Amino acid sequence: MPTMIVIGHRDGLDQALQRRGLDPFYIVQAPASTPKGRRFRCVADMENAQEILRAVLSAHLDDVAGVLTVHEMGVFGAAYVRQELGLPGNTDSKATLYFRDKYLQKSKLPLQVKRARCRYVPVGTSFTDLASDLGDVFVIKPATGAGALRTGIVRSPDEYARAVKPFSGQSDVEIVAESFIDASEVYIDGIWKSGDLQWSSMSRNHISPLSAVQGGVLAAHILDRKRYSSLFQQAEALARQALTALDAPDCVFHLEAFTEDSGLTFGECAIRLPGALSPQVNKLTFGVDLFDVEISLALGEEVTQPLDSGDPDRFYGYILLRRPKSGKLTQSDFERHFSFDEIQYSSSPDAPVGPYGRVGQAIVSDQDELKLQRTIEEIVRFNEAGSGYPESPGEQSPTVSAKRETPDAS
Repeated sequence: MPTMIVIGHRDGLDQALQRRGLDPFYIVQAPASTPKGRRFRCVADMENAQEILRAVLSAHLDDVAGVLTVHEMGVFGAAYVRQELGLPGNTDSKATLYFRDKYLQKSKLPLQVKRARCRYVPVGTSFTDLASDLGDVFVIKPATGAGALRTGIVRSPDEYARAVKPFSGQSDVEIVAESFIDASEVYIDGIWKSGDLQWSSMSRNHISPLSAVQGGVLAAHILDRKRYSSLFQQAEALARQALTALDAPDCVFHLEAFTEDSGLTFGECAIRLPGALSPQVNKLTFGVDLFDVEISLALGEEVTQPLDSGDPDRFYGYILLRRPKSGKLTQSDFERHFSFDEIQYSSSPDAPVGPYGRVGQAIVSDQDELKLQRTIEEIVRFNEAGSGYPESPGEQSPTVSAKRETPDAS
């Protein structure tokens, strides 16, 4: 059975590899949980391409067909390993850096693409220096970060000191500062092939990933192309401009943007699978399997599955469920108030807590995208409130009205 080297582990991709008859060999970063029953090597730093290559070479793998990654932190290492082992897919490690480093990325975009002002924060940079350049409110983040980790909004010298404290303070290219954009976010998941956009969808986060890192419930849903036709046109134009300017390889990509009155403002773009349950809700909505597309690209194959982002029968969204702020919830509590296409939730105090405080997940759907949005918002409020879910006097809880029949997810 051919071997696929996989940097990082993700259940959905593991299942897709099994369907394709591929045997994964995982490179995981300790202390992450290792995939059960699978071959793997642990590394201390998934960003360290030398360490990843040493882990691969020391495993003496036979019949290696390709390499891919499920994590933002693994895209450079994946390109490097492909290059060294003569494997198909993107081997341009220099071009890949422009999809990792936020300063390099924004600096290479054409002038007509609106984006936050961005600069490195060299050792010894003062709050006053950054505020005079970027404005009274700005954002501190890792230059090659992901998932809004170690990201903070800064409004004062004290907040600045706290924001830079998690970093080593020994590198002039470790941290970036960006001007703050106060606007809601959408993201485009898509397939870029032969220098053009082959397929895309657009979703809206209900809160920003930064808010989710700080304790909010992360949720998103697919947007209706008919309802937001102008926004979709802007998004596709933005994706083409950005990916062309950045010399994107054939890839599955994830591009984030802010919705301002003047149009879309570029956030950042990654050349990897979208996170959370985005691949699952895209497959349920459009029938497009981004896991399978990623595998095909890693094998150097043509993408043969039908790509359709037209008018779906139902729209899907997801919620990464957390422990409530007070009280206690079980999966049965959720199921008594709402209908789900899929739900998994652990109320055990020993349950592992994943990114964004995740102890469970849910997928919901509706024929009407706006109704889907409202249902997700109600589930989020229920999750946050726990057993103390508020109900106005004389008014029925919105969770009761959200209970509805949904077709079997299969």
